[in-house]
Amino acid sequence: MKYTAIALAAMAAFATAAHAAPPMMSVEWTAQACDAFNKDPVLTNDLGTKWIKNNAGRGYKIIHLYRTDCGEATQTELKIQDKDGKAICVYGGAVQSSKMDYAVDYTMHATTDRWDEMGAGEYGPMKAMMFGRLKFTGPKMEAMSVMGPFEHFLLLPGKVPGDKACPHQVNG
Repeated sequence: MKYTAIALAAMAAFATAAHAAPPMMSVEWTAQACDAFNKDPVLTNDLGTKWIKNNAGRGYKIIHLYRTDCGEATQTELKIQDKDGKAICVYGGAVQSSKMDYAVDYTMHATTDRWDEMGAGEYGPMKAMMFGRLKFTGPKMEAMSVMGPFEHFLLLPGKVPGDKACPHQVNG
């Protein structure tokens, strides 16, 4: 009887650990964010009209993401491709594109608390950028022209469960 209780407790602990959310903006989290991106028609349709077409003739854009308080070496990558007039995330995970073209690509970072606030919809991209809560490198005028879809993008940290622990360094 005592062994059964110990075994059940061990199984419960294992099951809880197996279902824990990955760290926000980890490689695993970014793969889930890629899936969430594709399920949002505002992102896929509205970014598919003009935004995705500015891709330097490559047919895709790269977005690097990280949490400032976890360090630049923890950044991950989303690859968004033009598919039949839609912006489709075709990859989310470890950085594969180390050379960014900031005429078309983006690197975004904010503290964990700020990502949580944006993910909860407490404020959108205009306030995030004006008050320096979201830092990014990339085509700023283009970003300003797609504020509606960009707001949906900033909601991803609220849609994709993520642990507060810093992700393992995947770069550098």
